[in-house]
Amino acid sequence: MKERIKIFEEKKVRISWNEAEEEWYFSVVDVVAVLTDSNNPQVYWRVLKKRLLTEGNQTVTICNGLKMLASDGKMRMTDVANTEQLFRLIQSIPSPGAEPFKLWIAHVAKERLDQLQDPELSIEQAMTDYKRLGYSDNWINQRLKSIEIRKDLTDEWKKHGLQEGVEFATLTDIIYKTWSGKTAKEYKKLKGLKKENLRDNMTNKELVINMLAELSTKEISEVVNPESFSEHEDTARRGGNIAKEARLKLEMETGKKVVSPLNAKSILSIENK
Repeated sequence: MKERIKIFEEKKVRISWNEAEEEWYFSVVDVVAVLTDSNNPQVYWRVLKKRLLTEGNQTVTICNGLKMLASDGKMRMTDVANTEQLFRLIQSIPSPGAEPFKLWIAHVAKERLDQLQDPELSIEQAMTDYKRLGYSDNWINQRLKSIEIRKDLTDEWKKHGLQEGVEFATLTDIIYKTWSGKTAKEYKKLKGLKKENLRDNMTNKELVINMLAELSTKEISEVVNPESFSEHEDTARRGGNIAKEARLKLEMETGKKVVSPLNAKSILSIENK
């Protein structure tokens, strides 16, 4: 666990990064203090927690306890919640301070439902978000194309009955490991990332090579029609190998490495200079 303290409206919210789960955990009592202005947030949370438990709220039952640095300088157990759990708890806090968060959550939910009805809105929103973050038009075009290719691949996996989650992640790791020499987690560590999307932090070269790997995997899968999961793993390696050969050839011709520690922040900083 790596601990940090974030300041929100001059109040401290302790957070901790769980590397194994790739999740941020937030001190619930600290968030309660920020959103309620309670003189005794520990008591407020204890009462709220009891009420939610009585109502059968499942979020409270899965909140974990974690040792965090207390105001007296000692490590003490406190209730923590990940991002999803935290948003659900905020919905249960009857305080004016929580209202802006509730409105924002409702707005995001509405946008997501609209996008499900009209997928084109997702593309427009992605372009707007990337432009707002400062990405170049060239990079955005590459990224949107990579999203299309990724979807084609996952649609191919779904057609074969593979499940999102562990199976998708395992095959994706094989593709990454084969062409780049790193799993997704190792790749993110190289770039100094945590929850951030790996592809959003790739250079153009990395995006193109990864697109080739995923496109190749999809094309090979359509031809060989794998049945078992081990056959899908073999297909992922074959697709990744095609991209690996392209990477090695490009590195030999240019003398420059494709896999880079640069992330979005450093890429944008270089482009701005």
